[in-house]
Amino acid sequence: MNIFASTQARAFAALIVLALIWGYNWVVMKIALHYSTAAQFAALRTFGGGLFLLMLMAAMRKPLRPREIPSTIVLGLLQTTGFTGFIIWALVQGAAGKTSVLTFTMPFWVLVLAWPLLGERIRGMQWLAVPLALCGLMLILQPWHLHGSLASMSLAVLAGISWALSVVYHKRLTRRVPNLDLLSFTTWQMLFGSVPIVLFALCDFDQPIDWTPSYTAAILFSVVLANALGWLAWLYALQRLPAGVASMTSMLIPVIAVLSSWAQLGERPDLAEAVGMALIIGALLVISWISIRRHLQVDAAMGQD
Repeated sequence: MNIFASTQARAFAALIVLALIWGYNWVVMKIALHYSTAAQFAALRTFGGGLFLLMLMAAMRKPLRPREIPSTIVLGLLQTTGFTGFIIWALVQGAAGKTSVLTFTMPFWVLVLAWPLLGERIRGMQWLAVPLALCGLMLILQPWHLHGSLASMSLAVLAGISWALSVVYHKRLTRRVPNLDLLSFTTWQMLFGSVPIVLFALCDFDQPIDWTPSYTAAILFSVVLANALGWLAWLYALQRLPAGVASMTSMLIPVIAVLSSWAQLGERPDLAEAVGMALIIGALLVISWISIRRHLQVDAAMGQD
């Protein structure tokens, strides 16, 4: 019992550290875009992260050959090409904290998409999360005002939808192939999904990267800590923590992103945006609380790229 408790304590500690890293990474990504184009940074982040994970697999003597290649490519297009591409594109003009909160509408979109695609109906308290998330979206987007940041905010919402589609697709895949090696699958979806981003980045050859110390630090933080080692910590925690705990702890990520972008970047939300963010985070808490009560497993694809 003591060994089990200490293992869970280490996993929970890893998850808290991971939430801090993934939360602050939104600020890191915003800073990095001062020194390169969105495509260049996204390519380095995704391909570099996948390559680092592949090297870790080799060091761990895991089989390097990918399985379920067509499914891995589809997930890579959704979770790496779509999700990562949309968030970094959104961050070019959008605020880091606001972008993170809009992206984290993902669990809400999973609820909506799982109904027609998985036959999982919205039930009970889940209906409370739906109006909370929708009201929060409206207050942040404020579509009744035609302002310049609407495009970037829409991209952030698209990132959340792409992320949700990847979660739904991964759920269907694990029903069919229950014994997938999650580390191998994560590595290869990241590598396959990085290919379109790398090809797009090659078109930016007339805009060279400004390799300042700040940009180098941002790349190392985002690739090594947030992407590669972050995924290892996420998979480690999922395998050792009770159902729902990982989901609840991950809700700290947008909160940390908002606070750190406010402190470091001076991104102070107005009243409507602040209320909208609070409503979305409230919806996420409701969904996480339901997951804990029902002992629902957290899908590995709910980790960030």
